Amino acid sequence: MAALNKIAPNSPSRQSPSELETNIATAIYDLETNTSDMRGALRPLQFVSAREIEAGHGKKAIVIFVPVPVLTGFHKVQQRLTRELEKKFSDRQVIFLASRRILPRPKRSNRSRTTQTQKRPRSRTLTAVHDALLADLVYPVEIVGKRVRTKEDGSKLLKCILDEKERGGVDHRLDTYSEVYRRLTGRGVAFEFPIGSAEF
Repeated sequence: MAALNKIAPNSPSRQSPSELETNIATAIYDLETNTSDMRGALRPLQFVSAREIEAGHGKKAIVIFVPVPVLTGFHKVQQRLTRELEKKFSDRQVIFLASRRILPRPKRSNRSRTTQTQKRPRSRTLTAVHDALLADLVYPVEIVGKRVRTKEDGSKLLKCILDEKERGGVDHRLDTYSEVYRRLTGRGVAFEFPIGSAEF
């Protein structure tokens, strides 16, 4: 089935895709085949896996994980591709995230079995991967500020301030972004726009 070529060859999902992954691969392949102005941009693009996440209030989100090297290619057509896929999966919101890997912190013990031959790249640390995940989640909206709020019980909530210019396009998706981030990282985040900017 030609549509399954849209799943990256090194992905476990290539051999045994779920029904959701098969449907997404077919939808992207159909768009590539039938939409002449998107054909060139979609042809080299593949995804690694996909999963459905409950986003609260009866909403569902489809999270599509893509290889980091082709993330820029997805960004070029992401807004239109998201619209087209959300037409096909009408009751769900579609989100594209890069499939990043977190490497463990190097152990100092000589007996450690996780000894690494080279230094852990900064981009593979937990903090860097979570920061990149936030940027992927809200793309093409820019994050213009971050605040960490510590509550009385010691729990922390990250507040992300988004660029006011894109308010109209993502206002209805902010709850979904927060829930997807919480499900993937176990951390709470609140997305908001600068207070008072709408008044001027």
